[in-house]
Amino acid sequence: MATRTRYAPDRGLTVRMTATMFFLGLVFVAFVAALIGILVATKQSAGLIVFVAVVFGGGAAFISLFYSDKIALSAAGAQVVTPQQAPELHGIVDRLCALADMDKPRVAIAPTRMPNAFATGRNSKNSVLCVTEGMLQLGLTKDELEGVLAHELSHVAHKDVQVMTVAGLLGIVAGLLVRFAFYSELFGGGRRGGNNGNAALLIPLIMLVSIVVYAVSFVLIRMLSRYRELAADRSGALLTGHPSALASALQKVSGSMSRIPNEDLRKAAPMSAFYFAPAMKLTRGGNGPGGDRLANLFSTHPSLEKRIEQLAKIQAQLNDTTPGAKGLR
Repeated sequence: MATRTRYAPDRGLTVRMTATMFFLGLVFVAFVAALIGILVATKQSAGLIVFVAVVFGGGAAFISLFYSDKIALSAAGAQVVTPQQAPELHGIVDRLCALADMDKPRVAIAPTRMPNAFATGRNSKNSVLCVTEGMLQLGLTKDELEGVLAHELSHVAHKDVQVMTVAGLLGIVAGLLVRFAFYSELFGGGRRGGNNGNAALLIPLIMLVSIVVYAVSFVLIRMLSRYRELAADRSGALLTGHPSALASALQKVSGSMSRIPNEDLRKAAPMSAFYFAPAMKLTRGGNGPGGDRLANLFSTHPSLEKRIEQLAKIQAQLNDTTPGAKGLR
C-alpha cells in the first residue's frame, strides 16, 4: 500500500486491509438484505430513514477524508510552524521525507503537555504531521524523536486515512440508523400508518439489526487499527534502522502519559486513534484476564508490551549478519 515511498511494504497489513474490506462488504450486503427483508415483512416503508442515514454517513466520510488534516489540527488546537520557528523538528522531518522519498507534510505543534504525535491526510501532498509540546519537552534523543515521526509518516505513506475512512463508513451508517430509528420510535413514528401492528415492529427491528452491524464493524475496524499501529512501528523502525530507539521512545512516552491528569487525557480521547500512543493510562501488558482483555479488544492500539516485543525482534534481525536478515532493510 505504500505507493512511491521507500517505506518497507507490509504484506500482513495489505492482507488485513483486504480481508477487513471483504468482511465489511459481506456485512454491508447482509445489512441491506436484512433491511429489505424487514420492510417487506412489515409491509412498511422506511426508505427515507435509510436514505438520510446513507447521505449523512457518506457526507461525514467525505468530510473526514478530504478535511481530516484541518479537523485534526483544530481538535488538537495545533498551529502549523515554519522551519524558522522549529528548525530541529523540520530538520528531522526533512531527513525522513528524503529517506522515504515522499512529499514533506506541513509541520504543526499542539500546545498540550501530553507527550504525543499524529499524522493525517488523504495523501502525502495533503498531510500534516503534528507533535505536542509535551513530546518536544519529554527529553527524547534525536533518534527516539526520529523514530516517533517515522512511525507517524508511515501512516501517510500507507494511506491509512483513506482505508480507515472507507472501512468506517458502514459503522457510521449503522450508527445513524440506530439514532434515527430511536428518535422516530420516541416521537411515535412507528405507531403511525394503516398497519399499526407491523409499523410497531419496524423501528425496533431496524434498531436491532443496526446495532449488530455497528458492533461487528466496530470490532473489525479496531482489529485493523491495532495492526496498523504495529505496521507503522515496523515500517518506521526499518526506515530509520533504529528499532531500539523507537522502543525507548514508546517506553518514555508511556511512562510520562501515566502521569498526565485524567482530565487532560479525557479531552484528548477523541483524537486517541490518531495518536502515537493512546490518550489513556497505559500499562506494560494488555493480555491479562477480565477487564484487560476486554479493554484490549476495544483499543485502537496494541499493548505496549506487544509493540516493544515486535521492535526487539526487528532489532535482533537487523543485528543478525545473515543474508536473510539483510533482506529486511
